This record gives sequence, C-alpha cells and structure tokens, in this order.
Amino acid sequence: QTLTPNTTTKIPDITVMEAVCDGEEPEVVTQACLLSEFSEKGEARALINSLPDIHHDPVSREATIEKFVVIMDRYQEQPHLLDPHLEWMLNILLEMIRNEKSPPLMVHLCFKFLYIISKARWSNRCIADRGFEYRYICPLGGTRERTWETRYILLLWLSMTCLIPFDLSRLDGHLSTDPGLNRESIMDRILAVAKSFLRVSDKSRDAASVLVSKFVTRPDVKLKRLGDFLDWCLTTISQTSEITMEGTVTLDGALQSLAQLFKHGKRDDFLQYAPTVLQCLNQKRIAESNQATLRKLGVKVVQRLGLTFLKPRLAKWRYQRGSRSLAVNLAQSSVTGSVEATKTDLESVSQEEDYDIPEDVENIIGKYSWTLSYLCIFFAKLLNAIIFQETDNAWHGGCLAFAELGRRGLLLPSRLSDVVPLIIRALTYDEKRGACSLGSNVRDAACYVCWAFARAYEPSELKPYVNQIASALVIATVFDRNITCRKAASVNILSPQGTFPHGIDIVTAADYFTVGNVNNCYLTISVYIAGFEEYTKSLIDHLVHMKVNHWDGVIRELATKALHNLTAQAPEYMANTVLPQLLPMATGLDLHRRHGAILACAEITHALYEIATQKNRLHPWVTDFLSSDTIEGLKNIHQKVCRISLMCVCVCVCVCVCFVKYKIKAVYSGWQWLIDDSLKNLHLFSSGARRGIQDSALSALAALCRQYYQVEPGVANVEIQYLSALMSPEVLTRCGCALALGSLPPFMIRGKLQKVRLHNVSSAQVSRRDAATAMSQVCVAVGVCAQGSPDRVLCEGNIRPVYEALLGCMNDYSMDSRGDVGAWVRAAAMSSLMDVTLLVVASAPELLSSDLVQRMMCCLVQQAAEKIDRYRAHAGTVFLRLLHSIDPAVPHIPHREELLSIFPPETGNSLNWNAASQAFPHITQLLRLHQYQYHTLLGLTVSVGGLTESTVDYILYLHCVLIHYRVSVPLLKMVDQILANGCFELFTSEESHPFCVELLALCKEEIKKSKDVQKLLSCVAVFCGMVQFKGDVRQKVLVQLLMLLCHPFPVIRKTTASQVYEMFLTYDDVIDDEQVLADVMASLSDTNCDIATVRTHRNQLCDWLGLPRPILVTKVTHLENEYPQNIISLHQSPKPEKKRCIICIISF
Repeated sequence: QTLTPNTTTKIPDITVMEAVCDGEEPEVVTQACLLSEFSEKGEARALINSLPDIHHDPVSREATIEKFVVIMDRYQEQPHLLDPHLEWMLNILLEMIRNEKSPPLMVHLCFKFLYIISKARWSNRCIADRGFEYRYICPLGGTRERTWETRYILLLWLSMTCLIPFDLSRLDGHLSTDPGLNRESIMDRILAVAKSFLRVSDKSRDAASVLVSKFVTRPDVKLKRLGDFLDWCLTTISQTSEITMEGTVTLDGALQSLAQLFKHGKRDDFLQYAPTVLQCLNQKRIAESNQATLRKLGVKVVQRLGLTFLKPRLAKWRYQRGSRSLAVNLAQSSVTGSVEATKTDLESVSQEEDYDIPEDVENIIGKYSWTLSYLCIFFAKLLNAIIFQETDNAWHGGCLAFAELGRRGLLLPSRLSDVVPLIIRALTYDEKRGACSLGSNVRDAACYVCWAFARAYEPSELKPYVNQIASALVIATVFDRNITCRKAASVNILSPQGTFPHGIDIVTAADYFTVGNVNNCYLTISVYIAGFEEYTKSLIDHLVHMKVNHWDGVIRELATKALHNLTAQAPEYMANTVLPQLLPMATGLDLHRRHGAILACAEITHALYEIATQKNRLHPWVTDFLSSDTIEGLKNIHQKVCRISLMCVCVCVCVCVCFVKYKIKAVYSGWQWLIDDSLKNLHLFSSGARRGIQDSALSALAALCRQYYQVEPGVANVEIQYLSALMSPEVLTRCGCALALGSLPPFMIRGKLQKVRLHNVSSAQVSRRDAATAMSQVCVAVGVCAQGSPDRVLCEGNIRPVYEALLGCMNDYSMDSRGDVGAWVRAAAMSSLMDVTLLVVASAPELLSSDLVQRMMCCLVQQAAEKIDRYRAHAGTVFLRLLHSIDPAVPHIPHREELLSIFPPETGNSLNWNAASQAFPHITQLLRLHQYQYHTLLGLTVSVGGLTESTVDYILYLHCVLIHYRVSVPLLKMVDQILANGCFELFTSEESHPFCVELLALCKEEIKKSKDVQKLLSCVAVFCGMVQFKGDVRQKVLVQLLMLLCHPFPVIRKTTASQVYEMFLTYDDVIDDEQVLADVMASLSDTNCDIATVRTHRNQLCDWLGLPRPILVTKVTHLENEYPQNIISLHQSPKPEKKRCIICIISF
C-alpha cells in the first residue's frame, strides 16, 4: 500500500538498440519501486497514543515497540518522508515526558520511541526548538541497562542545547559575585555529567563524546575548561589499565572524546595541545593493544593529530574544475588557458618547496605508516603478491591498494605502465573453485581502480593506456557474468574525462539499467559496440579465449550466440582467424572447452552461410573464405569426438555445417550416423543432458533431410529407417525414433503415412507422450485433403484412426513411483488434438464427424475438471481455443451457444485455470448440459476425492459415475463430503428411500472381500454419513458399522470406533434413550480394540441398539461374506445381489 506502481515505458516494435542505431533517442525503460509517503502515520499515531495504556503490560509493551520499529525501519533509506510528521510525533512524546504524573516506566518508554525515531531521522531543529530541562538528567541518570535509550536521547538533546549563542555564565545568576553560594556553575555541572557518562558501558557513552565535542569547543568553555578537560582525558588514559573490562570502557570513552574534539575543534585551538596528546598515546602504546576497538580509536586520534599538525591546503594539481561559466570558457583562448595552468602549477610547486613538514608529522608517519622511502618497496611487494601468488585474495587486495594509492596521489604516473596491465587482467579475472567461481570481487575492485585513476591523473597521463582500459571496460560491461560488475564497469565508461573512444555512444546504449539483462548484453549491446572498429576484434577475442571455455554452460551458450551475431561485423576475421583457433579446441581434452568450441564453430559457420545467402553467392563465397584445413576440420569433427554428453553439441554443428552443402556422401552419411546413434542410444546419457541431446538431434535431422535428401521438389532419395527402431525394447529409443518421424520434412513422409501412423500407435505403449506429439507433427507436415490418398495426406480414410489413437491417450492414468505419469500423455494428446483439429478445420472441416468432436470436447472438459492445476489449465486453454475458434469454426461442438454463454470470448485471457476458485464455478455450470454431465462429474469426482480444499467448495451437482479402481476411492470420499454437507437432506424425511437403499447396497458390494485399507476407511465414513437416513437403511448401516468394529485389520477397528463415536455425537436422534446413549458412548470410548475382546463389546452394543448379533459361520457353508477369515452372516440375511458397475447418485 505504500509502494508506487511500477512504471515501465517501452518502445513499440523496436528495441532500444535499434533506436540508438537509427539515430533516435529511445525512451527510458525503468522500473521503480519506492516509498512515496509516510503511509503508516495513522498506525504510528495510534501506537504512540497507546503508550499510557500499555506501558505497565510487558507483553503489550514489547509488541508495540516491535511494531513501531518495523514501521520506522522501512524509512531508513528514505528518511526525508518522515520530516512532515516529526513535529506531531515529538510533540506527543515530549508532552508525555513533561507530564509530572507520568510514571518513570512510561517516561522511559517514550524515550525509547524517541530513540527509534532518531535512528531513522534525527532532526536537530525539532529537538533544539524545544526547551531542555536539566531536571531530567538527575533522576534518570542511573546506569540501568534498560534505560540507556533515555540517557542517550537526553545527552544528545543536551549537546544541541549547548549550542546556544550566549555565554553560559549568564545562567548562573549571582554565583560569580556571591562567594557564599555553594552551587556549581552550569559549565561544571555539564562537564561532570559528560565525564560520568564517558565511563558507562552502553551506547550513552557515544552520546557523551558528542556532547563533549560540542560543549568544550564553545568559545566561552574552551577558554576556561579545554585545558583541564584534556588533562583529565590524558590522566585517565595514563592511569587506566585495559586488562579489566571497566578499564577498557573508560579508555574507550576518553579516546572517543579526544577523537571528537580534534575533529570538531579549530586547528588553532588544539595545535598547542597536540604534541602532549601524541606523547601520551605513544607512552600508552595504544597501537599495540589487544582490544581492536582501542586500536581503531587510537589510529583515529593519531590521524586527526596529524591533520592538526599539517596546514590545510588544496592539491591544485588534482580535480581541476576550470571555469563554470560557458561564456568565459569560450572567450578564453587556448594559449591563455595554458599560461594560467602553468602559473598554477608553478605556484603549487613553490608552495610545496617552501613548506616544511613538522617533525611531529614525521613521527606519526614513521610510527603508524610508511615513509616515502618504503613506498617503493611496498609497491614492489604488492606487484609480486599479485603476479606470483595468483590467489583471488591477492588480486582483490592489490586492486584496492592500487585504487587507494592512486586516489591519494602516491602512485606516480611512471608506475602506470606496470599497473595498467594488471588492472586489465583483473577486469576479466575468473577462477572456478568447486561448483562456483571466484573473481567477482576482483573484477569489481578493478572497476574501482579505473574510477580512481580517472580522477587522480591528468588525461594526458592516461592517454597511452586509454584504448586498453576502454576495451577492457567494454568487455566487462557486456560480457561479465555478474550483474554488479557489469554495472560497475558501465559507470566507468566516461571516467577518463572524454578520452574514451565513442564513450558517449557506448554509455547511451550500455547504461546502468540496460546492462542488467545478461542476454541483452551478449546478444544486442555487444553487436552495437562491435560496430566501432576499435572494439570489434577485442570483443571477439575475449569470447574465444575467455567465454567459450567458461565453466558455466549458460555463459558458453551465450558466448557462441554472441559470436554468431558478431560474425557480420568481421566475417573475414572469423573465417581466417577464429575458426582455425576453435577447431583444435573442439577436439581437446577439456570438456568445457570442447563444448564451447564445437558450438562456436556451428554458430560461426551458420552466420557465414546467412551472410553468403544475403549476397546470393553461397557456394563460392563460403569455399573462398574457408581454408581447406578449416573445411576438413568441420567435416570430420564428429569422427574425433567420442560419444559423451557433449554429443548434443556435435549434432548442433550438423545444423550449420550442412549449409555448406557439399555433395559428398561420406560427409552427410557421417553426420547421419551421428544423429541416428544419438537418438538410438539416449538411455546411455545422463538424465540432465538427455533432453538437450534429443532436441538437438531432431533439429539437426530436419535440417539434414531438407538439405541432402530431396533430389527434386517433393521426392526423397532415402528410405525412412526409424520405423523398425519403434519396436526396440529400449523405451528411450522408441521415444527418440517416434519424435524423429515427427520432425521429418513432408517429402519424406508422403507415400509412407499409413506405415508411420500405425507404427506410432502400436509402439506407444510406454512412450505414448512422444508418440502423440509425433503424430500431430506428421499430420501437420503432410497436410489435409478430403479426397486424398491415405498414404500421402490426412484424409477421410485415415482421420478416424488418428483421432481414436489421440482420444485413447486421453484416458491414460498410469501411475508409478513418480506419480501420475499418465498426465504427460494426456497433456501431449490435448496439444495434438488441438493442432490436428485446427488443421483439419482450416482445410476440410467436413472430415470431422459429430461423434469425434463430441468425444474430444467431453474429454477436454473432464481434464479441465480434475485437480492437478497445471494440466487443468492446459486442458482449459485447449478447450477455449477450440470453442472460440471463429475463422474457421470447429463444427459439431455440442451446446455451442450454452458454452459461449458460460465461457464468453473475453474469458480466454481473463480466466485463470490454475486457480480452482476461478475455474470450478465455470466448470460446474456444464452439469446443466446433458452431453457434458458424465465427463464433468468424472473429473470432479477425482478432484473431490483428492480432498483438496480449493476444489471441494465448488461441487454442486452429481450424476452417474462409472466405478473402477481409479475412481472408486475418490468417489467414496466425494460421497462422504456430500453427505457431510447435507446435500441429500431431502431424502432424510422419507424412510427407506430407493436412492438410500441403492447407495447402501452398492457400498456393501464395493467393499465385499476387499483388503484395500483406503477403500474400507472411505466406506466407513460413508456409512457414518448415511445414518441420517431413517428406516431400514439406518438399521442396516448400523449393522455394517458394528461388523466393521470386528474387522481383522486393527486400523479399521480403531477408525470405525472413533467415527461411530463422532456419529452418535453428530446425529443425536439415532438413540432416543439418554441412558442407552451414555452407555454406548462409554463403551465406544473405553473399548479396547483387541480382536479377542472387541466382539464381546460389539455384541453388547447390538443389544443396546436393538440390532441382531452377527454370528460366525464356517466356510463350508459357502455363504458370501465381506471377510475371508471371520465369516459373518445375519439372521435371515438376504441372498447377495449381483455386483453392479455404477453408482446412481441423483443430482442435487
């Protein structure tokens, strides 16, 4: 609610890069997600106003504090949004603090809220405008840990109150003239408070140091108390030991106060005390302390002492801004400007020569840093650490050191020749370690070095290295794997003060935001930058030497695609230089290098073919620019590469090499062998690489067939060899060969269509998904002709078998350890049905009979009503696509008008089939349509049986459902849900309604002799729900439940007892006598479910309920029974009826 909407502006039908290339200025593409206002002001006001009511309750107090912290923390990065609201927040809190009736606990709570606000937005004005009352310091000046926020805020408040512009002695009244008054002055009292809090261990020590820095540096206080306070600090430092925790805290406070004083005080005031302070620190040996905090504060104090000793002076040789007036710049001549610059340099040199460095500064440098004599030694060691150690830590630390040395002017321009090559290497540093890589921090630090050097040196000093740095930065901008490094490099493109070649054009195309997408960088921005000849070869060389062999497969593939796009910029260089370099890499031992090199050869060869095609000189151009060695290497590359997981890459090469179109049988027969071998041996590859190998082989097969096997238009000179492989015992071999048949071009299938179709269907017992997909591909390839030959096109003679095969796949509900694997087949069949149907409707709609269309639409409705979201969405999409098809329209759709009223055309985009709450209200309306009732209920039955909350709520109607193993358990669960929700309440008023009798008989028949625990448990739940029906049905249901109490399976006995107990609680009209009900409930709750004793309790229950006791009979009687071990029958039990195959459930 506090976020502004994301704003995205895009250029229609043209990319940003295309707009730049055409000379147009593209619109900015941004996405913003920022806080626009303090939207929680109402909640914050309520929390603050609730403090008087909740301060005494620890739980409420902690909850309120936590809520307020969460609100304030959201504005840490945009604290200015709180400015308009600070006034009322501080007014409320300060009013509570100043109220004399406020208990101390509430006062502390108010100060805690002030501290939370101060973390997000501390406003000096808001606090300073309110009068500070010293009375708060005394009663709240304790050292309890829970009140440190109070002390912290009060000390900060006092530090700002001390900034009043008049002398503090005016506040003392007659204290200076009346010696009889035994009262300390305001000045002494504030100093005493500050000193006391410099010794505490909480955060108020930091506030006390701030108070000291602002109070002691006042004009009136520094004359009287500066020397005394410094003496107190030095005495404290000298006499305090850091061994104890108390001593460490005391030293911390004294050093913090010194650091703050030398930071905020004037140099003239503190210069006389600086040598004494430095001597005290040297004697105390703070730099050798074991406490890191004390060492840090000691270095900070010494640093500020050094700055105090040095005179303030601006280094005029750096940051030459020039004149800020455009008119003055235009009026000045170059000669005048050079003279002025020379004068400035001479003045700077003279000042440097005349100024003597104080001895104390030399002592500081000698003790805490290096002198200039050691700087060269340090530089040499730094270079050796980077060059010889070659660790990522050495590279990272060295780059940061170079950047800091350059920023401070300690790296002479003469050393740039040694440093720049290392920085260029650091910009592309990448080292694989385990499953990840190291080097992003090094590359980021190298970008920081470029930024620092551009601001530390004159353009003339960097001019010899600009081209090298520019190429390296451009490479990092477009080809770095890490988004942070790409952005860091992009902001440095214009750093060398206008000397960057084509810097304006490049930074426009590769700005901070456009480099965020790595695909855009590799495939679009790199092509634009390669248009400048200064960067073309450097970009290509980097891809060949650094990215083609990268450990990340995604980067390798992007690099090869980038080489494809860059080939048009330098085709001769690619053909004569790059390809000869890649061919040896393609047959090397390094798998990553081999993979990238083979892909690169394929992409470059393909790009050369496209260029030749555009120039209409295919054969001579390619052969002229590819040397004989290169051609031989490309033709024979498959013979040198063993069959490993990289085989998919070799197949990709075939896609491109075939464009060279050598009519040499040995060439394309070798590639054909590679494709066939890959498709027939998919089971030998790992599961992760298998899909990529298969897809690559299929694409290569299609290209190879189109290029080599068509002797004349529509005539093939080769037999299809994948038909026999469809009968292979290997499942994956059948999958690959089936898809291979689907990828063949039309001229190879015509005349063999009947054979291809029959083999696809017969071989698809396990690989039905790929067979269904291949079948639609074959049909789309050969086309439709109503009166055509069944062996050449899809026609009247073969369309029904095609639809029968695909509709048969719609009923595949195979299950294994992976779950519903039949869903893969159903999804493929749905897609194939849509493709084939739209193809037939477009050419010969008369081929579609009404029964085929009806079955197809009913099967789609069934799938759209099932519970798996992904497949329900796929089925719904296909259903709406066929229903809303207008030109041409699918004929013979049952209830078309009613369907269009339920699913109007606009629902095609708005209806979310993945959401059950949106899909099922539409699906259940199909129950009004006779043709769709059965299949809709069949899908809904499975959905309800899955007991998913999102599907149960939308079941409204039921009809006749076929019983089989897959549906029986979900059906019983659905009936239980319907009974529990009172959908059959109209049958409860009539005794022994035929529907109730039939339902009971079918449930008994379903569980007869069943050992399926899930089915038995579901039937127990149904029996408990059927107790609501009156008459003989209730008596028979109770008998069945009492018989299940003695079931051989313990889980059935326990569940039955539990559910019968709940049944009697739910339906209180089953037993009229309250005493009998109490006895039954007690017996059910106390009954031990042991098979040896449970029968006695069961018989007792029968007596109480007035039911006949079941009696055991021997097996020789051959009576039908539910249980194979304990054969039970009833007195005068009727002869079992013949088992039914359906359950009749009347719609509600």
